[in-house]
Amino acid sequence: MVPRSQRITERRSLEYKRRIAQRVLQEPELLDLARTRVAEWLATRGSSRPYLERWKAALDLPLEEVLALLVEDSERGRELRGASPFAGCLPPRERWRIWRAVRAELDAAEP
Repeated sequence: MVPRSQRITERRSLEYKRRIAQRVLQEPELLDLARTRVAEWLATRGSSRPYLERWKAALDLPLEEVLALLVEDSERGRELRGASPFAGCLPPRERWRIWRAVRAELDAAEP
């Protein structure tokens, strides 16, 4: 069984990316920001290179596919969310709202 703390972390990450996907639809320039970030990270972060190469390729896909990848509930989706070039796209208050909502939802589901 997956530890509760890991379930919270994974669920919170997925919810963050769902909200980011909504923002990208409203602000497509966030894709350019993500592309720039991936290029910068590729130049400086050797240990994350495999994930960054995947992101680099993914960000060249049609918008619908990029958004689907952001919220994909799979091992691949979880791995990519761990090295997301969309970090910082949500303001702190919004992240805290999501954090509290996920925690409350899991508390209600797991008495």
